[in-house]
Amino acid sequence: MRYISTRGQAPSLGFADVTLAGLASDGGLYVPESWPQIGAEMQRDWRNLSYAELAVNVMRPFIVGDIPTAAFARMVHDAYATFGHPAVTPLVQLDSNLWLQELFHGPTLAFKDVALQLLGRLFDHILAQRSQRITIVGATSGDTGSAAIEACRDREAVDIFILFPKGRVSPVQQRQMTTVPSGNVHCIAVEGTFDDCQDLVKALFADAAFRDEVNLSAVNSINWARVMAQTVYYAYAALQLGAPDRKIDVAVPTGNFGNIFAAYGVKQMGFPLERLIVGSNRNDILTRFFQADDMSLRAVEPSLSPSMDIQVSSNVERLLFDLYDRDGRATAEALAELRTKGRLTLGENRHAAAKATFSAASFDDAAILAGIKSWQERSGYVLDPHSAVGVLAAEACAPQRDRPLVVGATAHPAKFPDAVERATGKRPALPDRLADLFEREERLTEMANDIQALQRLVRQRRRG
Repeated sequence: MRYISTRGQAPSLGFADVTLAGLASDGGLYVPESWPQIGAEMQRDWRNLSYAELAVNVMRPFIVGDIPTAAFARMVHDAYATFGHPAVTPLVQLDSNLWLQELFHGPTLAFKDVALQLLGRLFDHILAQRSQRITIVGATSGDTGSAAIEACRDREAVDIFILFPKGRVSPVQQRQMTTVPSGNVHCIAVEGTFDDCQDLVKALFADAAFRDEVNLSAVNSINWARVMAQTVYYAYAALQLGAPDRKIDVAVPTGNFGNIFAAYGVKQMGFPLERLIVGSNRNDILTRFFQADDMSLRAVEPSLSPSMDIQVSSNVERLLFDLYDRDGRATAEALAELRTKGRLTLGENRHAAAKATFSAASFDDAAILAGIKSWQERSGYVLDPHSAVGVLAAEACAPQRDRPLVVGATAHPAKFPDAVERATGKRPALPDRLADLFEREERLTEMANDIQALQRLVRQRRRG
């Protein structure tokens, strides 16, 4: 398997090189040259596999030629042994033909663990084979940071720096990052928004000399390995609900578009995912894009679902690459237009192609709180404010469900106790392993939105 850049100017790479690189040298994102095809008979053969067994089979085509299957299988089984549910990403029926897929049973109670527990082990394997070390710099709107830190803490060949917007993540999210005492972990609270943090990371990668000096790598969903690992739970949900003989729809609360792009990938691989539904909060650029061909940048507004407080969704670039017929130059020009003019429109034909697969809806804080309360009263199930967006989007875009609709439940409600308490009157408790989270000492650095200051900090703090 070879990987190509969405901007068409970087060399194609194998899986191991793509995993370490994160971002392509031309600023683009890596995608497979072609999607592997999983036929109906193979899907039927996979129906009774455990999650880890299925993961090895789904991901094998993406790593072939770079990582031996036996070694990869060990990494996969080790990664998912850390999860608190034997099904790893279990399905829970919420209503008639409406299912939640609980993606939050990993160490940090968020869906990011599904990919990052594996990615940490992939880094270890590849770096040991090459006798190398890397410096990871990532931006987070909340959950990626803690999941990445948990995956990379205490790893000898990795230093990790995580940027988050000061005051714009939940207290639980912040402390899951800042209370990790490992010497290779560095948390940086940036004055600004998540988009500012993401722009700082992209600027580091764009500085070729600095990138080579510190051997820079990424754990954000710009890293292909993240998207690859997330494809598995959509395949798992489809098989549990009758694939290939039964179609399903999927609804995902969406910020940076990596999670829903993984569902798009599974559809490209031949699984019967029919309609992909995007749920947004008040930062609704994705909803405007899919509904009205209006990708126009606006100010980021803080909300009760902070992990979705994003205007520039990096992984949309991977979808744009397909919508522009995999023309890297055209994709790069479209993204330049978005940056310079603050707005991008696809035109009638490309937008129609996007709408053939994607639907979208957005919800403000009041609607999210009402949704949490309503579902708690109707079913007894307590949603976090991100998963609530997914359920609300499912109801809005598919009110009459003649096939199963699976909503990604992306976080445990205890990660956002203030919002849940406002909605239900009850404060969700953290699991026992995190019960003392607010008693642990914090370690963090506050920093202005300054690329040179960030470079100095990385040079000073990294080991080796």
